[in-house]
Amino acid sequence: MNVIIRQGTIADVPQTLGLIHELATYEKAKDAVTNTVADMEKDGFGEHKIYELYVAEDAGKIVGIAVFYIKYSTWLGKGIYLDDIIVTEHYRGKGIGKMLFEEVIKFSVANNAKALYWQVLDWNEPALNFYRKFAAELDGEWINGKLYAAQLQAYHFDK
Repeated sequence: MNVIIRQGTIADVPQTLGLIHELATYEKAKDAVTNTVADMEKDGFGEHKIYELYVAEDAGKIVGIAVFYIKYSTWLGKGIYLDDIIVTEHYRGKGIGKMLFEEVIKFSVANNAKALYWQVLDWNEPALNFYRKFAAELDGEWINGKLYAAQLQAYHFDK
């Protein structure tokens, strides 16, 4: 095994989406992924790039990814939001997640981020234990809110 971490390219998007589907299956939400290769190519490599991608590669195969973007906190200023670190099952426990996370930390420092944010499911003990190794603050106080596309489209504004 000779894993390298590098910045992702548009050619990596199909394998990246495959890993996203693998994670969704692991998180018991296999049908929840609606993202497409075309959308990921446009959003990550198009005119208005909105996310960064690092990949872990072994012998030409993508075995892990980190997807993140710049966010803004009114209290702190610029931050980095790590949307996902995913390592394919066969490669877990080999330090690849740590390598990817450290690259995101380096990016955060190089870009003067005031914080690095992410979410982890409360039942995902392997992930919780992974982040604890970094002395991460795991905050159970905040409740996540979201509106999906159907809810956004269905909203009726008062006139």
